[in-house]
Amino acid sequence: MQRRTFLHSMALGASLLLPIGRGVWAASGAAPTAKKLIVIMLRGAVDGLNVVAPVGDENYLRLRPTIGLSLPGMEGGALDLDGYFGLHPALAPLQPLWAEKKLAFIHASGSPDSTRSHFDAQDYMESATPGRKNTPDGWMNRLVASLPGATTPSRALSIGPVMPRILSGRSPAMNLPNGAAATRANILDKKDVGAAFDQLYAGHERFGRAYQDGKKAHQDVMAAAAAALEAERSNPANPADRGAPLPNGFPDDAARLAALMRNDPNIQLAFVDLGGWDTHAAQGAGKGLLANRLAPLGQGLAVLARRLGPLFDDTTIVVMSEFGRTARENGNGGTDHGHGNVMWVMGGAVNGGKVYGDWQGVGDAALNEGRDLPVTTDFRAVLAHIAERHMGLGDRQLGKIFPNLPQLGAELKLIRA
Repeated sequence: MQRRTFLHSMALGASLLLPIGRGVWAASGAAPTAKKLIVIMLRGAVDGLNVVAPVGDENYLRLRPTIGLSLPGMEGGALDLDGYFGLHPALAPLQPLWAEKKLAFIHASGSPDSTRSHFDAQDYMESATPGRKNTPDGWMNRLVASLPGATTPSRALSIGPVMPRILSGRSPAMNLPNGAAATRANILDKKDVGAAFDQLYAGHERFGRAYQDGKKAHQDVMAAAAAALEAERSNPANPADRGAPLPNGFPDDAARLAALMRNDPNIQLAFVDLGGWDTHAAQGAGKGLLANRLAPLGQGLAVLARRLGPLFDDTTIVVMSEFGRTARENGNGGTDHGHGNVMWVMGGAVNGGKVYGDWQGVGDAALNEGRDLPVTTDFRAVLAHIAERHMGLGDRQLGKIFPNLPQLGAELKLIRA
């Protein structure tokens, strides 16, 4: 099977498989940055088997007698998705999106590389070249370079302490700190220092234009961030909060990101990473450590979808993690490093309300190396499907973003044309 044929087989069906590429943008008259993509990386390997739990499989609670989720309707039980899979109860804020068919999951997905090293696995997920450690850039940076229209520094945005691997590369990108620190001035915002740098780069043949573009993008994003923060502080929807952030920072950052994207149409790609998912001990079931991590994540994702407003219809949100965790709980009431996991996809164009993927159960014979979910859908196939169907890219661009894309993965009908 050819790669193009494979990608089409993951789409909606023959009647809707129209050619998609750069020409679509010109023909539709849409702005080059109209289609948005947000990627949330859960560092530390979230336990996908308790995020979307196979509660309909009798082997599930046999493998997880103390941390497995109870059946829907029971105390602390999973939230029913389709009669077989159940959603972790801490993710209840996402139930309306599931009911509206704007949320989907791809189970038993992940990287084909067998590493259980957090560092290596995250690197492979961010470079989209599993097994290759010398890839110079991240796949979102290559995506920026492949999109039509001018490549401006504010087109790709990261929220976090440092610029992540996934956005590193030749294409410019912006990085904002978490929380209210996003609006704090940096050294170049000081008048005397800024004037000195302006003079240094004035007329510089090689770097002058790049410096001015970067400065303008920084000013635009700072202005949008300040406006978003002010709107958040004066929002009467939650007067009891008095502008204070929630205990966990992601809902606050999600609201700010949504406001940034509404205020600055040039922002097309965004990345946020969240830590704390390495649950080797005291993981808990419906309550506990994992639940305490999932609750603000679910709340933040719901806030992001709601605050994007009409922009959500043109946005796809992907949640992924470097690998999954063992199917069996360990002796410390937790789980260890595994293999297959679950990817989450949200958005107005998502064919949601379904758990996708080649699911083979959690019986002993179905487990990878007798301990983990196998990877039956390559994470790159999911991302390439989104890049093609949502971002409008063709074979040539996809080949640059996802080199050596495999013919791996169950048939998907994830994104509407």
